[in-house]
Amino acid sequence: MKANSARILVVDDDPSLLRLLSLRLEGEGHDVSTASDGEQALRNLQDASFDLVLSDLRMPGMDGMTLFDEIVRKHAGIPVIIMTAHGSINEAVTATQSGVHGFLTKPIDHDQLRSTIESALEVSHFSNHDAWREDIITRSSTMENLLEQAYRVAQRNVSVLLTGASGTGKELLAKAIHKASPRKDQPFVAINCGAIPENLLESELFGHAKGAFTGAISDHQGLFQQADKGTLLLDEIGDMPMHLQVKLLRALQEQQIRPVGSSKHISIDVRVISATHRDIDAAMKEGQFREDLYYRLNVVNLQLPSLQQRAEDIPVLARHMLQTSAERQGVKVNRFSDDAMQMLTTASWPGNVRQLVNVVEQCVALTQSPIIGRHMVEQALSESGCIWPSLSDARDAFERQYLLKVLKMADGNVTRAADLAGRNRTDLHKLLKKHQLSTADIKAQSSVSE
Repeated sequence: MKANSARILVVDDDPSLLRLLSLRLEGEGHDVSTASDGEQALRNLQDASFDLVLSDLRMPGMDGMTLFDEIVRKHAGIPVIIMTAHGSINEAVTATQSGVHGFLTKPIDHDQLRSTIESALEVSHFSNHDAWREDIITRSSTMENLLEQAYRVAQRNVSVLLTGASGTGKELLAKAIHKASPRKDQPFVAINCGAIPENLLESELFGHAKGAFTGAISDHQGLFQQADKGTLLLDEIGDMPMHLQVKLLRALQEQQIRPVGSSKHISIDVRVISATHRDIDAAMKEGQFREDLYYRLNVVNLQLPSLQQRAEDIPVLARHMLQTSAERQGVKVNRFSDDAMQMLTTASWPGNVRQLVNVVEQCVALTQSPIIGRHMVEQALSESGCIWPSLSDARDAFERQYLLKVLKMADGNVTRAADLAGRNRTDLHKLLKKHQLSTADIKAQSSVSE
């Protein structure tokens, strides 16, 4: 579908603005429907499909951001542009952090309106009408560019290497590539090469013949055969033992495998996608990964961004995970509070999307309210280790630990501790009060340790 044939829903409580925008957008070749409030907009979305929603922010009843939340929950994938006569930097930042595609200030500039709509429709046309990537939730331009590459690669019968940190969704992307490929109706088989004991991995991949080793009471079909005509994902390929790398290279070159303990070669037709979080270049330099295998696997390299690199996806992902987890656990929880969502969007996420899933799951499991607040998110983030302290917080933490150590060295004697720290007693007492440290506690700890 081209941008000039898009279906756009315009929502505003000002009839004259609705008429003006309708004329402008229809003049651009769009098919336009209108709604005077959020409730009517949701009814329109229920009755027909749209490529884009253009909504006022301030409306009686349901405002634009509440409407956006409902669209994300019920019609995920439709980009939303927010308009307001009360434009401010704070509102724009909040809207875009929440996953809104664009933010326009009234009176609407026609060129800005056109360019924002064109940008949003590139996302809409690519994501909404392609079931192959329906499990990948994103509004990030970085991810959309990656998915465009993935779709093009899926049409070619070439090996793909997926790289990126743990938890970025490499297996999910591998499944999407399979679903977009001509092999989509054939098996998709995955194996984690680092999770299988070395003595079993060869049998898992290539199969074995009856009697090949103790316990081999019958012929066993390996994963290459199970994935025949389809796709095989070799996850954590960087952990594959060297002697198996040789056999894998031979299988890929000859399109044949030989089960363990068998003299018979079996032809295979398998598209291989491999994935790793390791630095394969470094592994090759250290002699831990074969260069010829690397080039066989790495015909195309797709690198997944960290969650911080696609931070605009955090609100959309969090809402989706919240709804999914709440339904699975049978919990009545509707949303995150604004300050809780702000905390999610600014967290460091070293564990990426997988860590976000765990945090949301914990919040849903423990909540006793339909709205998950900041305190619960803060607790879950702290336990998962993804709160990055501010410079001030880091300085305070270091200062407190330093004071504890100095006081212990001085057995709780403030004068001696002040000398060790190079400060006078008055300054040290102020610091102890600031960090709620008691010399009596230090003395008690010292006597116990003795």
